[in-house]
Amino acid sequence: MTVEMSGCVVAAARAWIGTPYHHQASVRGVGADCLGLVRGVYREVMGRDPEVAPAYSRDWGETDGLETLLNAAGRHLVSVPLNEIAPGDVIVFRLRPRMVAKHAAILATAETMIHAMEGTAACEVAFSAWWRRRLAGAFRFPD
Repeated sequence: MTVEMSGCVVAAARAWIGTPYHHQASVRGVGADCLGLVRGVYREVMGRDPEVAPAYSRDWGETDGLETLLNAAGRHLVSVPLNEIAPGDVIVFRLRPRMVAKHAAILATAETMIHAMEGTAACEVAFSAWWRRRLAGAFRFPD
């Protein structure tokens, strides 16, 4: 990803900060969950929606083995090795061992990420060791 594209992605993601959490929503300033945040940033940067998201549960403990989030990211973004992540990349997390990946964020700096989680508005937080241990995939916006 070019430096210009990285800057556009991070700026777009930061514009979502303060958006209230709302499961399955993707409207800046109104409501979004983690996927809605990523979809909204994609829409703003790429000029179109990536795809219509199927209904999905809030349950982070799903064990069906279907990596829906990772597969969808792979259809619209470019996979990157976890040791090569950079600002602007979409990072996907597996919050519990042996469960499917169910959370996404956008890396803002080497040390921070922007995400939406139930109970709080979209925010920029530390990309701490706790989050790093749960990385399941990383994806880059195409140029």
